[in-house]
Amino acid sequence: QVQLVESGGGSVQPGGSLRLSCEASISGFSMYRMDWYRQAPGKEREWVAFISSGGSTNYADSVQGRFFISRDNGRNTVYLRMSGLKPEDTAVYYCHAYGVDSWGKGTLVTVSS
Repeated sequence: QVQLVESGGGSVQPGGSLRLSCEASISGFSMYRMDWYRQAPGKEREWVAFISSGGSTNYADSVQGRFFISRDNGRNTVYLRMSGLKPEDTAVYYCHAYGVDSWGKGTLVTVSS
């Protein structure tokens, strides 16, 4: 059974930074594309970024240039480094292994002055 455990969320002021982590208990982690999604209060879940098994990355326009996704295959962990945070980044952030029907509990990021 795949387990995804997100951590690193918290409350920050606008312009601040956070690094989210997601540890995945999944065999063959290095072969999976890993995505980050987020869900703001009252809104649908939206895709944020992905990193392929080969290290290629892509980002939603709303976070391009501010967020950076990376992975450590030795630790079965994917990261999301967020900087220049805005109030509209407030959401619960989830990681996801592409093609796997499993989600973690997420980690809450609140951006407020």
